[in-house]
Amino acid sequence: MKRKVKENIKLYRLGKRVQNDYYHKLGDKLNYEELSKRPLRSDIINFLLGVSSKDAKYLEIGVRFPDQNFDKISTENKYGVDPGFENRSNPVDFKMTSDEFFGKLREGEILNSYMKFDLIFIDGLHLAEQVDQDIKNALDFIADEGFILVHDCNPPSAFHTNEIHDYKLSPAMGFWNGTAWKAFFKYRQNANLFSCCIDTDWGIGVISKQLNIGESTSVKNPFFEYKVLEKYRKESLDLISFEHFKNRVLEAKDKST
Repeated sequence: MKRKVKENIKLYRLGKRVQNDYYHKLGDKLNYEELSKRPLRSDIINFLLGVSSKDAKYLEIGVRFPDQNFDKISTENKYGVDPGFENRSNPVDFKMTSDEFFGKLREGEILNSYMKFDLIFIDGLHLAEQVDQDIKNALDFIADEGFILVHDCNPPSAFHTNEIHDYKLSPAMGFWNGTAWKAFFKYRQNANLFSCCIDTDWGIGVISKQLNIGESTSVKNPFFEYKVLEKYRKESLDLISFEHFKNRVLEAKDKST
């Protein structure tokens, strides 16, 4: 009984320490601010599909729970890819990893190897190496004036961007952006691509082959350090509001016609 009481006292003191900890307080504040931002990714996707062709083709990598995003997308020509690790009942079109999907697509085993999507949304495994591979594959199958969107490109703190998804006691409090920002930043340095990041919904990175939605970055961060991202966040990501982004897209579309 005494041992149980001592354990409870220890846990109480630990809880009070965490509750009053600067980083946990900051994490709670940053989470609230991010969750309050609008629009959501589905709104951005629907806007971009609306300015694309009438029969716009949409591909989502990492569907997980369809009601969170996929079901909200307003086009009949949409396809989902997810291996079903987190939701085994996920009714996606292609229950496989993104690497398997692009491999089969490239070989003409599924859909059409000549198929080009108007928008590809990458929201699968949020580790830099995999996101990098997903962007690389997506560039082969995106239309010339299409868009590649990458979720979780603007982690609000160093605690949100790590490689351990299952650790829930950090100041990020269970919210996890992974290291997706590193892959996006890599392509932000490519002068042959246009890109920017919309400051909402944990950061929606956007990449285009031909439409000038943002010039490449000049920020030097060879080791992909978070402290450099934090210091030069706006310049690293070309972080802009959704209204600013819409103006860029419409101007770029006008110039391309």
